[in-house]
Amino acid sequence: MLKANKLTKSVLGIVKTSINSSFNRSVINIPSKPISMEASKPKVFTTRSRDSFPSASMEVLESSCDVSYWKDNTPIPKDDLINNIKEKDALFCLLTDKVDKEVLDSADNLKVVSTMSVGFDHLDMETLKAKNVKVGYTPGVLTDSTADLTVSLLLATSRRLIEGSQALKSGDWSAWSPLWLCGPELAGSTVGIVGLGQIGKAVMNRLKPFGVAKFVYNGRTKKDADYEDGAEFLAFEDLLKVSDFVLITCAYSPELHHKFDKKVFGMMKETSILINTSRGGIINQDDLVEALKNKEIFAAGLDVMTPEPLPISHPLTTLDNCVLIPHLGSATIQTRTIMSKMTVENILNGLAGEPMPAQLA
Repeated sequence: MLKANKLTKSVLGIVKTSINSSFNRSVINIPSKPISMEASKPKVFTTRSRDSFPSASMEVLESSCDVSYWKDNTPIPKDDLINNIKEKDALFCLLTDKVDKEVLDSADNLKVVSTMSVGFDHLDMETLKAKNVKVGYTPGVLTDSTADLTVSLLLATSRRLIEGSQALKSGDWSAWSPLWLCGPELAGSTVGIVGLGQIGKAVMNRLKPFGVAKFVYNGRTKKDADYEDGAEFLAFEDLLKVSDFVLITCAYSPELHHKFDKKVFGMMKETSILINTSRGGIINQDDLVEALKNKEIFAAGLDVMTPEPLPISHPLTTLDNCVLIPHLGSATIQTRTIMSKMTVENILNGLAGEPMPAQLA
């Protein structure tokens, strides 16, 4: 194994030559030939199969490091992660990989963990910091794709598109009827946004052309007037009472666990729609099932849930007024390509002893 200074010198030379640190959405700079190294390459383990990732990004990593992959495009079992991370210098992981103390204790050589995600609640940050392992993530690159998805999910839920498609395919579309498959429209409505961060703001901007009458929001702090751009800060309970659409776009934190529960659903309008593109744990799903069955709220659209994947036998899957999609928030070709490139750059910079493009620790 390389000594620390030799490893740093070797990888640093590669990073400076092969990586363009800007994250332009339209261009990914990939070297045409692998760069030769004067010594053995640092070892990196990646928690999915190679064909799970954009090839160009992995070619950059492979030109600089000895990269091994999990055999499948499925989450790696914990025991296999423990076995594969031994003697590795870096870990390329995903949101589905639980990197806890047990895993980290098996990785004596680990210097860098880079997750291809914005969220990092799957990482044991306390242990990583204690072991002086550098941690990278991919913030700020999925705002547009997640905002697009949030609006799409809102429209699919409010206009009952999935119900309509199923009715057509099953032969239940008999004739036009005045109130059949009607839902609430955005024009003239009040939209409440829980978490007016980058994604929440991007969602608001996309919804303005629909003729929304008023935007209200809640979060940890009130934003300045320029950032609010006409939105009004309200206490959480007040937002629930006035909103026709409640959108959850906040970052997840432990204190938000099951924030949306029976009591909260009781405060919402019976005609309101709930949309969640944040984290599944924010909603008490048992309480949501009851609220939807009892018509306490009109409908819900969820891109995130607990657990993931959600079992097909879960009660939420049986409800016509609940639209479920499989965590597609960042699922555009452009965004996933940028995320993989950024994850690679975090690894290479971290191994080189340079600041990562996006560093948590």
